[in-house]
Amino acid sequence: MHSNDMTQRCVALVLAAGRGRRFGSDKRVALLPSGTRMLAATLARALEAFPNVWVVLRPDDDPLALGLDPRVTVVRAEHADEGMGASLAAGVRALEGTEFEAVAVLLGDMPWIEPGTLESLRDLAEVGRIVVPTFLDQRGHPVLFGRRFWPGLSDLRGDQGGKRVMQENAGDCLLVALDDEGVVRDVDVSPAVPSSSLPGTR
Repeated sequence: MHSNDMTQRCVALVLAAGRGRRFGSDKRVALLPSGTRMLAATLARALEAFPNVWVVLRPDDDPLALGLDPRVTVVRAEHADEGMGASLAAGVRALEGTEFEAVAVLLGDMPWIEPGTLESLRDLAEVGRIVVPTFLDQRGHPVLFGRRFWPGLSDLRGDQGGKRVMQENAGDCLLVALDDEGVVRDVDVSPAVPSSSLPGTR
């Protein structure tokens, strides 16, 4: 498939239904040095590369209070407290009735990924491929799952995430080495945020 086609046929799915227990508070509304909330900054970055961005929230979340862009489609994860796997499954099940051919799974607390990185990963997506970014041999996000792997994702439970699906389909995984630390940066480990690397600060 031509990469230009994937601009429309690959949807971004941002997982943002967690409780942020390691962070110590609701990291989604944590203010970055730029004055932007964490989740809002992540979504803004995703919107630079994906015309279609969906976000998974808890049933009781208020999109306005979270500062969500109105262009973003909201999915509610009824069993979000079970873990990331449950949230990912809810998001993928919501996508099953669409015509998208791949999904880029992003985390709501990773706004430092460069738009060019997201675009290059998006253009590698295929129905029968799993695209995995790496930085210094460490696997990161987003992971892009072609539609062929969605049934496995929609059956996930608990906090296992998509790792099981990746392990079961290792031969279909394309590892992409990148010079972008944003794909592995963990705010729970490195909370300091350089404002120059965030959307709207250039």
